[in-house]
Amino acid sequence: MKWSFLLAAVSVAHAGEVARPELAEIKTVYLLPMSNALDQFLAIRLTRGGLVQVVTDPKLADAILSDYIGTGLEEKLNALYGEKKAVEAANKDDKDKDKQQPPAFGTPMAGGSRSKGAIFVVDRKTRTVLWSDYVRPKSVQPDELNHVADKIAGRFEKDKRGK
Repeated sequence: MKWSFLLAAVSVAHAGEVARPELAEIKTVYLLPMSNALDQFLAIRLTRGGLVQVVTDPKLADAILSDYIGTGLEEKLNALYGEKKAVEAANKDDKDKDKQQPPAFGTPMAGGSRSKGAIFVVDRKTRTVLWSDYVRPKSVQPDELNHVADKIAGRFEKDKRGK
């Protein structure tokens, strides 16, 4: 009886945890410039907590953090890494490893205007959004942006570590 109670308690404790292996693999990130310098506050929070290493060379990044997606982001990624087709050809040796990733369909998303409060973690190689969140700042004051960065990093950490 005691063992079944303990097993049930452990099952309930872990029921809310969702394994996100694609996030666990992210060790380095490159932050694109964001509205109201939110990227600076995020860089501080992400490195202070040791969650990921923020790199200044985009070629060293596992993922990109951006506050927008769409054609604007696709153009920026093309400028940083080359056209997607050229990147795919260069990475075809990694094709077996990446078979777990869903295939990319169609053309880049339309739009690209910045939605204040949205944040996206984009896989550098596949250019898929791995994680996103929305925390709208109440103002553009530094203390508020720092608070928003803390919330975003905290949620990312929770999802990355599966807790």
